[in-house]
Amino acid sequence: MTRIVGRGLAAALALSLAGGAALGGAARAAGSGAVPDFTRIVKNNRDAVVNVSTTQQVSAEQRGIPRELLEQLPPGHPLKRFFKRFGGEGGGKPERGRTSLGSGFIISADGYVLTNAHVVAKADEITVKLHDNRQFDAKVVGMDKPTDVGLLKIDASGLPTVDIGDSDELRVGQWLLAIGSPFGLDYTATQGIVSALERSLPNDTYTPFIQTDVAVNPGNSGGPLFNGDGEVIGINSQIFSRTGGYMGLSFAVPINTAMDIVSQLKEDGTVERGYLGVSIQPVDRGLAESFGLDKPVGALVADVMADSPAKAAGLQSGDVILRFDGRKVSDASALPPMVGRVEPGKSAKVQILRGRRAPDTRGEGRQALGLPGALRAGQLRLGGAGTGRAQRERARAHRRRAREARPGEPRPAGRGRRLRSAGAGRHPCRGRAAADR
Repeated sequence: MTRIVGRGLAAALALSLAGGAALGGAARAAGSGAVPDFTRIVKNNRDAVVNVSTTQQVSAEQRGIPRELLEQLPPGHPLKRFFKRFGGEGGGKPERGRTSLGSGFIISADGYVLTNAHVVAKADEITVKLHDNRQFDAKVVGMDKPTDVGLLKIDASGLPTVDIGDSDELRVGQWLLAIGSPFGLDYTATQGIVSALERSLPNDTYTPFIQTDVAVNPGNSGGPLFNGDGEVIGINSQIFSRTGGYMGLSFAVPINTAMDIVSQLKEDGTVERGYLGVSIQPVDRGLAESFGLDKPVGALVADVMADSPAKAAGLQSGDVILRFDGRKVSDASALPPMVGRVEPGKSAKVQILRGRRAPDTRGEGRQALGLPGALRAGQLRLGGAGTGRAQRERARAHRRRAREARPGEPRPAGRGRRLRSAGAGRHPCRGRAAADR
């Protein structure tokens, strides 16, 4: 379980079974409609929800003192005798299993199971347990750490499956139901509502999370999140907590994002994303006023990489991206998931604001391209993962030329959001290598 702790800030937890306090959630009055029949949702779907257990072999050297340091100790040293006896230099058991528990759900009758990448990452053995107590060894078809999506395959047929919904149709206040294995308690059902949509979390670039108040705890990771119609609209992934357990803030990967990943993982176990090749930063109140905007909106281009789609399309440092591929860019964190979802090689429309907005340019329908600050709309063809070393070399050369052009100039404080791209995942704006298996 990963725990990120900040001063005065809640901890972000990956929900593998590890510990914490479970708190209940009170039932709420229905919002726009009647309370769903949760008993029907559980009855119709529990057979398709699975328990995912993993085992990782940890060597004695990993558990003890590094062998190099052990060899430097003088003969007869107490520490040397201790580690030799209890798992260091040839003593005790050479390996032992480290187990963890999570959840998952069956998406096809021939044995494809969807879960979180962090549930099965680094696992040597994976076991999937069905509701009827049948157990199967599972293999990892592929996983995408940036979106925390993992796809498993078990050797079975005629399995029950869940119905996949449309996470883009979710609205704040809608009822939700989660089924999973918190703390190893199989097939536990909890309910709540959608608290917020397209939530951006630290170190998660690609995922516009669904925020809920559904009671989710360690062990719920990878389990399904259902809407009131009994359709899966998300995969439970993270919580914010100061205690290690549920505190009313849980986050799920939208199922539309997950299924985009699944379709690629089924092909060859890898994921490719579009990228622009720019560094971006948020538009704050001061910047919005300087650009003549009514409110902070969009993503400010801080830098454009050489030989990138953004460079070829004519984007410049100082442009504000207002719309991408037909969707409004509400803030800088909203742009990377939009870019990442576009298939590499495809074209996407982008609308920018360059300079200060002219008084007679309103909305996207009127353009005054001859005026400073005109709204400009154009198309760019997105690059994709797979350029690997050549792309990284071009990026390093671009940064080196920028430093040489501005000797002694300090690095801008607000230049881009340093969001994690785990594994070998490519950042959709700045660009990195292809996603891993």
